[in-house]
Amino acid sequence: MEYEQIKKIINDMSQSHLNSLNIEFPDGVKISLTKDSSYTESIDRKEIEQVPQQQEKNEESTNIYTVKSPMVGTLYLKPSPDKAPYVNVGDTVKKGQVICIIEAMKLMNEIESEYDGKIVEICTQNEEMVEYGKPIFKIEEV
Repeated sequence: MEYEQIKKIINDMSQSHLNSLNIEFPDGVKISLTKDSSYTESIDRKEIEQVPQQQEKNEESTNIYTVKSPMVGTLYLKPSPDKAPYVNVGDTVKKGQVICIIEAMKLMNEIESEYDGKIVEICTQNEEMVEYGKPIFKIEEV
């Protein structure tokens, strides 16, 4: 395997949300890469963007935040098919509370709220495939 090919694999991984990667090629070359967890945490925090909106009823400015998918995978709004959803529209959530799960590469990744607030919109459906950056929830900060 050539240096440029290895360099491309490293660059591709740095652009992805994978935390580790192990590859074994037919010619016997093995590559094992692991990301620093603080790097992943800093990416996750960037995935939530503030979207200021106007409230029509009282013309006060509110803070509505869009929680976006930090990875590609299958989104689950419930802990299991026979359980109630983690959150519903109108529910109050606390910072750090699990609001959904995204399954990626057979790993269940809990997605937590970054804000104390109220769920004002669920932008996706249970068991839907989500892409990186796809809006999942809108939370009104309180």
